[in-house]
Amino acid sequence: MAFERSFLFVPADRPERFVKALATRADRIIIDLEDAVAPTAKAAARDSLVNWLEGAHASDVMIRINAATTSWHDDDLRAMAGLARVIGLMLPKAENVEAIDATRAKLVGNKSLVGLVETVRGVADLRAVAGTPGLSRLAFGTVDFCLETGIEGQGPELDFVRTQLTLESCLAGLAAPIEGVTVDIKAVDVLETDIARARRYGFGGKLCIHPSQVDPINTGFSPSADSIGWARRVIEAAKSGAGAVTVDGKLVDRPIMLQAEKILARVSADAN
Repeated sequence: MAFERSFLFVPADRPERFVKALATRADRIIIDLEDAVAPTAKAAARDSLVNWLEGAHASDVMIRINAATTSWHDDDLRAMAGLARVIGLMLPKAENVEAIDATRAKLVGNKSLVGLVETVRGVADLRAVAGTPGLSRLAFGTVDFCLETGIEGQGPELDFVRTQLTLESCLAGLAAPIEGVTVDIKAVDVLETDIARARRYGFGGKLCIHPSQVDPINTGFSPSADSIGWARRVIEAAKSGAGAVTVDGKLVDRPIMLQAEKILARVSADAN
């Protein structure tokens, strides 16, 4: 889970889109039972999804179930928790440790659990949320967070939350958090700006709502050719055995060497 970069949402009531989504290079497909499905269609969408997941043409996917405070949550969890093709769940409105615990307890096997932080309460209690045993990763629900708070803009206006998500993820030993969606699917420049900002704030991936967003996200959250070359030069220089060496005219000591090793570990993981 640590190196997954792109998470593509697909509405659960649009099964004709499942194959198209799976044909992309998204690291993970998230079939959405929550916001993408109208309240009157949720039960039918869930039943149809179960049939697909138990069929011969299903693939490994994540499922965004409905929040623990809704009337659909228990049925979603009961239907999805034990299915072999469901390799993880995303829990919306992740703000209550007891609800996260209860969701984790129902999961069968080694399934991942991503907490979608998208409320003021979730941010206020972020340390407890991030430290909940069995939680795999945090994601930032920027759209819902702005809706609740009245904050206008999902760019620098939310950087104070991004910082907290990164710090609390690091403290809890979680993978780097996942950035929220870019709603303008045609503005490539906006997407690239959003990716670059998330990278600067320590995020490791991004949610997306259209297949065209997958490749830019994968590229943006992967080490660049320049950084890979630098990392290889650092590792080569470190073979001298000296405590500190010079690479490209700059001092390289143990923390910098660890940074280089981390970059090359990403490259190896992406190749596999």
